[in-house]
Amino acid sequence: MGSRHSPAPACGNVTRDEDAQALTAEVPQYLQRVRLEFTLRQLPGFVDVTLVPNLEPEALGCRASGFGFPVCTATVSFEGRGYAAALGWIQLVRSTDGSGPGGQFEMDPYEPLGTLPHPFCWFGFAPTLFDAPSRVRRDDLDWTAHSFLAFIGEPHEVRVILGFSWGFVVREQAVVIEDAAPLAADTWTAHLPLIRHAHPSWRFASGYHNR
Repeated sequence: MGSRHSPAPACGNVTRDEDAQALTAEVPQYLQRVRLEFTLRQLPGFVDVTLVPNLEPEALGCRASGFGFPVCTATVSFEGRGYAAALGWIQLVRSTDGSGPGGQFEMDPYEPLGTLPHPFCWFGFAPTLFDAPSRVRRDDLDWTAHSFLAFIGEPHEVRVILGFSWGFVVREQAVVIEDAAPLAADTWTAHLPLIRHAHPSWRFASGYHNR
């Protein structure tokens, strides 16, 4: 179960340090770790997913409004070396304040890079997924992410290894973090019409793959 987080109190004559301590005291302890194991090309690996509330937005390069919202970090450990460890993360988000009709899932690229010619929000050698969503206003909200670890099979062909969900809801200005959970291969396949439409020059294999 997620923890409930209270919004920032109004500031009077409280110093910044005292205010930060008061804010932190209002956020209940929450820490979740999930390990997702996989095999790729007969080599073992795993993903460690960690979810915590954002208690230091500035230290993480986030907006101050991110205080109390979730911070998701997914680190990859894999015995593959060099180009064999070239992997990418694809993330889709469904939010009740999103631009899609009816709260549908949308591609979630790394915002500072703008529109990308590929579907990955992170790509590299055993890359880490990091995300710390926030909202300026704490209106009631449902926010869910589906995050998928993938590799490139043939040129411009994405094959997914595994996926997990995570997110949060806001109710009466309180943030409730939703636990990370593994996603079935069928969930990835269900997203393919959207992903193929967004990146028509790429091919996307259905289901999960280990080679």
